[in-house]
Amino acid sequence: MSDVPDTPAAPEGRVDPRYSDPQAGAPPWREVERLIAEAELFWISTVRPDGRPHVTPLPAVWSSGALHFCTGPEERKARNLAENPHVVLTTGVNSWAEGYDVTVEGRAERVTDDARLRGLAALWEEKYGDFWRFEVREGHFHHGPGRAVVFSVAPHTVFGFGKGEPFSQTRWRLA
Repeated sequence: MSDVPDTPAAPEGRVDPRYSDPQAGAPPWREVERLIAEAELFWISTVRPDGRPHVTPLPAVWSSGALHFCTGPEERKARNLAENPHVVLTTGVNSWAEGYDVTVEGRAERVTDDARLRGLAALWEEKYGDFWRFEVREGHFHHGPGRAVVFSVAPHTVFGFGKGEPFSQTRWRLA
């Protein structure tokens, strides 16, 4: 379903003892990649031109070590990213005492190569079904009458939050 390649130099997770149970350990990076790849919904946080935050849910796919999402070129998040490409994508479980939440920080880079977009479109359809079937033309996804721009976010920092026994907060630096 997802493109989760073997990572020869996987980053090492560091558990923050200030916010973690003493017995907590960092999950292997491969497990964190799996959680990101399998997550169906992410919350994207961008910054408006006046400095106010903007947060909204969206689907995303993991491919070649990066998260990818799409949006209409006139949507608030696309306009925010045109001025400030720094972004946070968050996923997890909406409960307090179980599950694992992941936060990906990075820089959103526009994907315009049609061959790469076709590969990403296939991943979207495989993960989310026929509704997410995109035609690729001229550096955009096209769906019905609309078109979308696609962004790639190669993580520079990832945070993981283990909930339940044991509670943990882990950080991976990738860049």
